[in-house]
Amino acid sequence: MELVEGKFVTSGDIHLWTERFGNGDDPVVLLIMGTSAQGIGWPDELVEGLVKGRRQVIRFDHRDTGRSTHVDFTDRPYTLADMAADATAVLDGHGVTAAHVVGASLGGAIAQWLAVHRPERVMTLTAIMTGPMGHDARDAWVRAMSGRSPDPDDLPPPAPTVLAHLAGLAGSPPSTPEERVAAALETWRVLNGGVLAFDEDAARRNVELSYERDPDQATAANHDLAAKRMTEDRLVSLSGITAPTLVIHGTADPLRPPAHGEAVAAGIPGARLRTVPGMGHGFFSPGLPHRVAELILEHTGAENEPADLQRRSRH
Repeated sequence: MELVEGKFVTSGDIHLWTERFGNGDDPVVLLIMGTSAQGIGWPDELVEGLVKGRRQVIRFDHRDTGRSTHVDFTDRPYTLADMAADATAVLDGHGVTAAHVVGASLGGAIAQWLAVHRPERVMTLTAIMTGPMGHDARDAWVRAMSGRSPDPDDLPPPAPTVLAHLAGLAGSPPSTPEERVAAALETWRVLNGGVLAFDEDAARRNVELSYERDPDQATAANHDLAAKRMTEDRLVSLSGITAPTLVIHGTADPLRPPAHGEAVAAGIPGARLRTVPGMGHGFFSPGLPHRVAELILEHTGAENEPADLQRRSRH
């Protein structure tokens, strides 16, 4: 896969590492990764599939990940809106007026925020393995961790396998580089959902490259803190989203069970929900990145590209 351009862009005093692939005449797809994940969390196979389908692709490291600026959250707390501003800064830094915006997990919430508050920047919206940006999951987690029954009026908590794995990590955190790699691999194995085959080689390459790019990943945990800040801008109804919307969700997602994706699709007028059988919470399964790329290509086709934005998206 040929990298067309790799550069830092600025969002205020934050420096964000970005990568751009594809032909400059093709429409732009902006990929927004999830919690604590670097831009390389978008598999090369997925990026290659989009480029072969005549899309430019931009992926980037969030603040506090990879090669982007790391901050002290105590001194400089930030919100989902700040992370959304980073995403628009990435577009600005590449001279892109509007793009097809694709977000996974927390990135899906950021993408929703952009579609609500910066609709002129969003040609189409694709939300993958995510829930509504205004949903506060803390009560569901607390109830599940304490062994209490779920609230039937709330979205479901993670599967017991996920909660047990996270509790084990909290009780015995890894302390050496080898232990950190092993723990990250096991996390991805658990998140894979246990239905589709787990591509351990691909996961290991990603984890090892992540640590090469950012040996000290402690500040990546700041994303969890930002995600828990339920500011008023996140509570705005999704019903105002006008961008054509596709929701992609796995039937075996153990972190965000399918009801989360269903809730996103139900809240956005005209949104289409595409469930992927056996898919968990991640892309580490053979053939899965290609399948997701196909769905994105289908959704970002010319029929979903507003005429007044077709030309502007390419520059």
